[in-house]
Formats: sequence, C-alpha cells, structure tokens
Amino acid sequence: MCSQTISNQYLYGLDSSQLIEVDAFKFEYDTANAFSALVSSAKQDGIAIAVCSSYRSFEAQAAIWNNKATGKRKVLNKASAPIDISTLSAAELVRSILTWSALPGTSRHHWGTDIDVFDPRFIAKKDIQLIPQEYQTGGPCEALSLWLDKNANQYGFYRPYQQGKSGVSPEPWHISYAPKSLQYMALFDKQELRRIITEQQIELFNEVDLQLEDIVTEYFYRVASADHISSRS
Repeated sequence: MCSQTISNQYLYGLDSSQLIEVDAFKFEYDTANAFSALVSSAKQDGIAIAVCSSYRSFEAQAAIWNNKATGKRKVLNKASAPIDISTLSAAELVRSILTWSALPGTSRHHWGTDIDVFDPRFIAKKDIQLIPQEYQTGGPCEALSLWLDKNANQYGFYRPYQQGKSGVSPEPWHISYAPKSLQYMALFDKQELRRIITEQQIELFNEVDLQLEDIVTEYFYRVASADHISSRS
C-alpha cells in the first residue's frame, strides 16, 4: 500500500479506491493504523475519540461549497457567527467561504489522511457543530483537545489549522497524519486543480479562477508546521 502510485484522481478527491474502510469511514492505510493506535492510547488515559468525518470526495466538498455559495448552507465568520451573504461581493463571498471550507480539489480530506474528531462522552455526533468553542475551556471536547495537544504528535498527527499559522481558521478538531499528508501536499499541482475545477460544476467559478493562485497559497499551502512528529506506521 505504501508504495502504491498516487494518481491525480486520488489527490483531488475523484477516486477513493486506494483507501480502506474502518467503521464506515474511509482512511489512507497508514493513517488508519496510526489513528487506531492513537484511539487506544487515549482510551487508556480515559479519553474517548470518535470520528466526525475522514475522507471526503470532491463531489461532497463541492456540495458544501455550492450550498454555501447559494445560501443553502450558513457561511460563518471567524467568530463562528452567520454572515448575510447578500451584502458580499463575489470576491468577498469566496474568501468568506474559505474561512472554514476548502475549495473542492484542495481539501485535505480528499486524501484520507485528515480526520475531524470529537468526544462522544460529552456530545453526540448529531449535535456537534465543529466550532472552536466546543474544544475550549468548558466545551464538551475540552479534555480531548488537551490530550491531543500533548499526545497526537507521538502518533504522527498534528493540527494543520492553528491561530496565526494557517489561512483557514483554527480547527482544533482537525488532525492530519503528517507522514502521508505532507507527501500528498508536495504532489499537489495548481494547474491540474484548475483543469479539474474547470470541468466541474463549481459556484463562483469565475471569481475562484481569478483568485486561484492566492487561494492555493493562502488556504492550501499555508498551514501550521508539522515539527516534532513521530511515525508509527
């Protein structure tokens, strides 16, 4: 599995055949093994870790993007408060969506290496909003977040979206298996992305195309460093 050729279809969320399925979620093979070890270690410390989402296809990411662009799904500001998108220009709307949601083809969830996690002891999956307050002091996932701060890197995981270190707003629920995600990030090609999104139904495409270089630089490449990461694959 580790030596398998990585296709463009896979990198941009158009093919999941290289992933494995565990408890109805899809993962990259080494990520699944490392995550299992992470969960087991947390359990020994009295912490429960559940998956909210793992792999997400291009189609699923496009549905999120398009629904936000057309007002069918809320667009939130950096404080997690809803925005009245009717007051925004196309350029402003693109940037507002990117605050919390990736442009289809640029989502790290396409790779099966990135996982959104929560603590099922204190909040049900149906109730989780995936907002920072849930992982901060007094939130239902506070203990989980503190445990990840201390232990995630021992299993190869880190948080790519952190305050002041990423274009995307901080996502304390989002962990990434660095030994694989860094490889896939290095294979990413902006021109291939442009070719793919040109062939798909993406709302705000003209504005996205105008901003694509900046979008990729700010919201794809600008993430927190994966220093001090161990690999147990």
